[in-house]
Amino acid sequence: MSAAAPVGIVLVSHSADVAASVVALAQGLAGGGTAPVLPAGGLPDGGLGTSAELITAAAKAVDRGAGVALLVDLGSAVLTVKALLAEGDELPEGARLVDAPFVEGAVAALVTASAGGDLDAVAAAASEAYAYRKE
Repeated sequence: MSAAAPVGIVLVSHSADVAASVVALAQGLAGGGTAPVLPAGGLPDGGLGTSAELITAAAKAVDRGAGVALLVDLGSAVLTVKALLAEGDELPEGARLVDAPFVEGAVAALVTASAGGDLDAVAAAASEAYAYRKE
């Protein structure tokens, strides 16, 4: 698994604190992780919600040309990312909404991206986190 540049990752949450904490957790569990990952949580005023502006800025900041995986926490975050993708010019080329559990998926995505996985591999690793059993 190798790519010329790493896949970028954006973690979209309704809460800035949750998004930042999951970034920190993923980086810690991924041994620091070398792929670019940023939170896009809450509203610009610090309130709860999702912000197209924050998502777009984070996606552009992590884009290295290999694609951007966007992982989201809840329903309206999904709708916001889908709307941005439909607009076609707001997010970097190769940006993709990844259907994955937020925490486990973030860790799997960062580990895979940091190991040189391409966008398909990153998305697959994150999605496979649905199978992690906790019983």
